[in-house]
Amino acid sequence: MIASVAGEVLVRRPDHVVLETAGGVGYRLSVSAETLRHVPALGQPVSLHAHLVLRDDGMHLYGFAAEEERDLFLLLLGVQGVGPKVALAVLSGGTPRDLLAALAAGDVARFQAVPGIGKRTAERIIVELREKAGAQAPESDGPIVVMRGDDPRRIARDGLLELGFPPVEADGLLAAAEGTSAEELLQSALRAARR
Repeated sequence: MIASVAGEVLVRRPDHVVLETAGGVGYRLSVSAETLRHVPALGQPVSLHAHLVLRDDGMHLYGFAAEEERDLFLLLLGVQGVGPKVALAVLSGGTPRDLLAALAAGDVARFQAVPGIGKRTAERIIVELREKAGAQAPESDGPIVVMRGDDPRRIARDGLLELGFPPVEADGLLAAAEGTSAEELLQSALRAARR
């Protein structure tokens, strides 16, 4: 799994960047407007957190300036009806702190303003992510923490999403998975996927 990409900025576009690594390989990373703000000018070095999504049409790499943004991206992918493009659009709406504040406040209009999100999906995002993200209205400028909790099924689900399984398939595999720890559940789900 690709967790980060560091290199020189070769291309800088509104929806993606290309980073050329020391080996001369250029990686195209789709980014949010929030991450793009932190990407320097062409020719400058930068390091981005990354997440790789495997789909039928190919491999897609997503880049994030902050680990909290990547964690929110993964949580958003777990919401039915939210794919990578919509998740990036949500993340383009502000800093991770702003989005956590909107979740805590139940600000449906904030999420509904994102292209591709209707009222029902906006409500689903708030209901499903408020607790998962540990969203509390930020009262200070201290560090924010995106909590995933210690529920073994949730951890195993996150693992399947990291491996590129779509949320619906991950849920189906875990429904039949056996075990008590996240590792056991993940192994059981992967065995079922190979069948």
